[in-house]
Amino acid sequence: MARFIQADISRSALQHNFQLVKSLAGAARVVAVIKANGYGHGAAEVARSLPEADIFGVASIEEALELVESGIRQPVLLLEGFFEASELQEIAHFDFEVVIHSRDQLDKLLAARLEKPVTVWLKHDSGMHRLGFTSERFRLAYNDLVDSANVGAIRLMSHLACADELDNPFTEQQLDRFESASADLQGEVSLANSSGLLAWPRSRGQWVRPGLVLYGCSPFAASHPIANKLRPVMTLRSKVMAIHQLEAGDGVGYGQAWRAVKPTRVGTVAVGYGDGYPRQAPSGTPILVNGERSQLLGRVSMDMLSVDLTHLPDAKVGDPVVLWGKGQNGDQLSASEVARYAGTIPWVLLTGITSRVPLNYHD
Repeated sequence: MARFIQADISRSALQHNFQLVKSLAGAARVVAVIKANGYGHGAAEVARSLPEADIFGVASIEEALELVESGIRQPVLLLEGFFEASELQEIAHFDFEVVIHSRDQLDKLLAARLEKPVTVWLKHDSGMHRLGFTSERFRLAYNDLVDSANVGAIRLMSHLACADELDNPFTEQQLDRFESASADLQGEVSLANSSGLLAWPRSRGQWVRPGLVLYGCSPFAASHPIANKLRPVMTLRSKVMAIHQLEAGDGVGYGQAWRAVKPTRVGTVAVGYGDGYPRQAPSGTPILVNGERSQLLGRVSMDMLSVDLTHLPDAKVGDPVVLWGKGQNGDQLSASEVARYAGTIPWVLLTGITSRVPLNYHD
């Protein structure tokens, strides 16, 4: 008998979110970002569920080749470019598109002998100071690419650092810097990540690069009218595996970090940090039991956690538990809300699902 823990992946929710992206993008084309195993949802299955995506964004050639081996034939963009010059032969062979963000990469591309030209996304550092060329070197790099027989189409891109902070003027500053650096350069533009797409129309350009929003999570800390239309794609669920009646003063779990102040009915749930549930989640973190909101009690252990069943007298062993996602009564517990309690972000929760959690696809 398998453990109770599983992650249900809704293809219909994924398609709904993608269509919302398309409606916002307008004429812009879509890079569906499926790096980190599709944000924990299974990259190949996500790709199969998004046949309308113009190209898939991954972090590395290893992730790109996994898609090819899974039968995915849509174009693939390497968002971090290549790490070794030897990768360029496979990049050209499989028609992968590639980000160029440093002089080292550029020199290796220019020196390579490729069977055919590759499409390059030239990255500008507009202020994030992580990857990309400074404004002065950006134009020089562009000219080198134009003159190279190894290069086909050239696209121009940058990455927004603070677009999830709706009152932060830094996004407008980045857009200004990019527009100044790319003035008069020929090439389609890609700036908008998930938060840029939803909240900064000026960033949308000819290509948008949604990641988190495809999976139904908002990139914003506060409520947002467009983000509120997203549907969670993953529901992390388990079941109650044991029930205990505690008296006042009794503790739960390692370190007895939570103690009852009154008679309390406690359920043990088959899920823990070994499955990807955040160990740092404190007592009070919301959990759905039989579609009703309850709360975590005590420390999360590797394979189990405890939940308050005092207000759910009919709850029994085998009853369904939702850690995040969609409850059986239609109630939703967002990964973003759980992340806030745990002092982290929904990206971490989704990508942290471990390999021992089966992914079940439906719709």
